[in-house]
Amino acid sequence: MKLTGQIIASTMFTLLAVVANATPVPLAIDDCLKCHDEIVTDISMQGGKHSTEISCLDCHTEHPPKGANAIPACSQCHDPQEKSHYSVADCLNCHNPHHPLKIAPATGTLVKPVCITCHVNEGAQLTGYPSQHSELDCNECHLEHGQFLTCLECHESHNEVMDYADCLTCHKPHMPTLVKYPESIPSSHCTACHETEAKLLATTQTLHNELSCAFCHKTQHKVIPKCTICHGVPHTAALHNKFPSCLKCHIDAHDLHK
Repeated sequence: MKLTGQIIASTMFTLLAVVANATPVPLAIDDCLKCHDEIVTDISMQGGKHSTEISCLDCHTEHPPKGANAIPACSQCHDPQEKSHYSVADCLNCHNPHHPLKIAPATGTLVKPVCITCHVNEGAQLTGYPSQHSELDCNECHLEHGQFLTCLECHESHNEVMDYADCLTCHKPHMPTLVKYPESIPSSHCTACHETEAKLLATTQTLHNELSCAFCHKTQHKVIPKCTICHGVPHTAALHNKFPSCLKCHIDAHDLHK
């Protein structure tokens, strides 16, 4: 009995020695599935390049308890020298590495400084053309990345027939005060704001009554053309010198006095 115990002890010691000196078997992707099946499914469905360009083991080169660096820094692949966005602190505030393009900024977090590191043009527009939109944080209109509120969810329409596409004909969301439009734009889009001018044009007996707003105010809001563009110099030089402003006599282009 005593001999049997010695044999068992000796065998166990030998086995432990073999295990201790054995070459560790490297991890394989199939090993990840054994415990992390939900994460593997998640990244295969929504991982983007994290799914198609790299594997689990490219990021997770170690595993607890022996591995102390099981979760790598994003900068391991996303070099801050390559792109300013990669220098933003706390990547996990917006990104989950297993579905990195499903971006969900934390509630109550100021996100504009982060957004404009990628969306440079939009940031420049908000700065270059100040408006109330410039004072908003990005996530007040973009509740999720890639999603946006339409104008009519915050603003009243100029008239009852306008839709979001009509808004974009004149306004760009990141520089809404720079109002540009094609000459074909309906005058009804203008008259909703310029009611006084619309009423005067409706009752004037001159040809201006037959023109669209954009015929005179071409391309950009607040452009006021010179009368001579259409009418040339209809009076004598002496009269034009005495009255250099046509409206001195004709009063208002929307209600011309002959």
